[in-house]
Amino acid sequence: MPNHDSALEIIRKTRLVAILRGVPIDRADGVVNALISGGIKVLEFTFDHGSPDCIQENAARIRHTVSQYGDRVIVGCGTALTPEEVEAAHDAGACLTITPNVNPDVIRRARSLDMVAMPGAMTPTEIELAWRSGADIVKLFPAGNLGPGYIKAVRGPLGHIPISAVGGINLESVPAFLDAGVCGFGIGGPLVLPAAVKSGDYAAIEAKAKQFTDAILAWEAKQ
Repeated sequence: MPNHDSALEIIRKTRLVAILRGVPIDRADGVVNALISGGIKVLEFTFDHGSPDCIQENAARIRHTVSQYGDRVIVGCGTALTPEEVEAAHDAGACLTITPNVNPDVIRRARSLDMVAMPGAMTPTEIELAWRSGADIVKLFPAGNLGPGYIKAVRGPLGHIPISAVGGINLESVPAFLDAGVCGFGIGGPLVLPAAVKSGDYAAIEAKAKQFTDAILAWEAKQ
């Protein structure tokens, strides 16, 4: 399992976290293989709080993925709402904690376990609190609703805080958000295509992953 610094370096370098939400366990290997083949280096397995066994279920997904693909991808947990969920993910091999909100206890627990912490925030107050609580990157959520202009404005006074755009990002909007100053993205449905997951069309997921990774590389080549 990568330590905090090496995991953060990969996350910052590749700029893209694939969000695996609601992927059935019998489809997980096919989806993960497709994402890796398409150039993805960071995966987020989300906790499904609608399930009473969400901690055990997500830990099992993380543990299996780390054991099978841990030499090729960084594996993290998403929608982590409690320190206990962070601990379960860490014990399963996760080295990244992503949340939809700012909970200083969750951020600090992740950092105390040498995990990368990427809490979700929307307002300048939340962004600064997340950073002060130990966030490595602040996940602006929902970025697609707020837009690149909002990010550019927020980064005026808070440009020292690395911000990742999550929620409502599509292939066409990637360059605009990078121009606005985000350091990366978290992308779910537009990348981990729900219909393709359901039908087992892993080639479509691989192709979409390559489109997103190529879009980021193309933007970087112009800088």
